[in-house]
Amino acid sequence: MQDPSAQIEIADPPRDGISSVNFCPFDARLLLATSWDTTVSLYDVELNQKRAQFDHKSAVLDACFASSNVAYSGGLDKQIKMLNFETKTDSVIGSHDEAIKSLCWSSETNSLYSGSWDKTLRVWDSRSSDALQLKLELPQKVFSMDMNNNLLVVAMANRQIHVYDIRNMESPWQTRETALRYMLKSVRCMPNGEGYACSSIEGRVALEFFDMSPEAQAKKYAFKSHRQTINETEVVYPVNALAFHPIYGTFASGGSDCVVSIWDGVNRKRIKQFPRYPDEISSLSFSPDGRMLAIASSYTFDEGERDHSPDAIFIKTLSETDCKPRHLTNGGS
Repeated sequence: MQDPSAQIEIADPPRDGISSVNFCPFDARLLLATSWDTTVSLYDVELNQKRAQFDHKSAVLDACFASSNVAYSGGLDKQIKMLNFETKTDSVIGSHDEAIKSLCWSSETNSLYSGSWDKTLRVWDSRSSDALQLKLELPQKVFSMDMNNNLLVVAMANRQIHVYDIRNMESPWQTRETALRYMLKSVRCMPNGEGYACSSIEGRVALEFFDMSPEAQAKKYAFKSHRQTINETEVVYPVNALAFHPIYGTFASGGSDCVVSIWDGVNRKRIKQFPRYPDEISSLSFSPDGRMLAIASSYTFDEGERDHSPDAIFIKTLSETDCKPRHLTNGGS
């Protein structure tokens, strides 16, 4: 039975679909949530209270921290906003031609990277009078992005993946096609910088590696997840969310089956499956110290209009064994 004290439900959650949750990399108490209710909310998870709320004109699809006081957000209104938590004000730094799907901040370059349904990747420096630094044409719509150190991974429609070295953005460092056969939902970089995981609408997750040597490529694989047998029929659910544990390199996946699982990608094993949540898992984020997992339980409308549970964000405090690879748990080095 799940220990109820190990999990809290965030007070005053968004009032419509939760598109993303992101812990602050610089302060484990702070969490950003974006929503189809057109808001970006900043929460203090220690006090379980909303610290600030910012409004867009339409649904907000993503946000990212630039520091513990500044973040950026974007969505269907095509505008990128810079959010200041100290003054509780926001300002528009630029826009895309279609919805903004994904945002990443780099402390290495002090730049913001935005991916859009307009098939462009854009680089911004809000300190400059003309914030737009670079605009790159892409072959497909952007569905998900993630960054680790100097590498930016962009997952697009038609199973396309571009990897950029942000020190030289003129062309992709790698152009790849995922092993997954269906539409991509999420991409997240491994903390050790060796590669990334991506997930699809067809209940699968793939682990891919940057090193193109035969030895490294032999490690890549895809596996089935988030499936249930109902009346002797296998029902396959989208894997909407991925998040890597910052210390152990294991990762969490969340699906439209309302389930969150923890995986040891190296040893190809599931470490943990948590009890089902009230509704589909739309987003996941580990705190920077790896002690907490933010879980958005929010219907993603992949079955159209239907009755669904209220949108909710849960903060799960993780036990020592929840995310640690088995060989470390069993006393290995």
